[in-house]
Amino acid sequence: MLPDWLNLNAPGYDNLAQEEKDAIMHFSLLWSLFEAQVLNTSASANAIQSKIKTWCESGLIDSAEFEQFKSYFIQRYVENGELNNRFAHLHLRNGDKPELVRSVLKEEDNSLENIVTALLIIVLRYRNNFFHGIKWAYQFHDQLDNFNAANNLLMKVIEINHHA
Repeated sequence: MLPDWLNLNAPGYDNLAQEEKDAIMHFSLLWSLFEAQVLNTSASANAIQSKIKTWCESGLIDSAEFEQFKSYFIQRYVENGELNNRFAHLHLRNGDKPELVRSVLKEEDNSLENIVTALLIIVLRYRNNFFHGIKWAYQFHDQLDNFNAANNLLMKVIEINHHA
């Protein structure tokens, strides 16, 4: 019943492949779990940075585990060494540490703490843009890889949190 209703009432939903619908649903669940377990139900760029700092200081983060995510986001948001139009569509706010995210994506900052923080801030923006309706404006066009990357990153940090 719900899929039928969404097909009729949610713009573009009926055009999504099942893989896209699944990735969106999984993102919702994984974000909720991440925010509850990792960020104590209070997501923000500052909360993310604080958690990652603690994990880095404790040696819980291996840079190799995050290289694929860094590569994906750089490929998505950087062209010829400059941030592209897709980056603007993240809608980073001042509290989202835009300079930190920019410097990581442009590979000017190679600190493991800042890399993982920036990656999760991007996922935070996906969350905000999704839950506040911005992604519906363009009917989730070209979002499958974003949701898959975000889902895999969230699973990785939830696993790290289990060892913290």
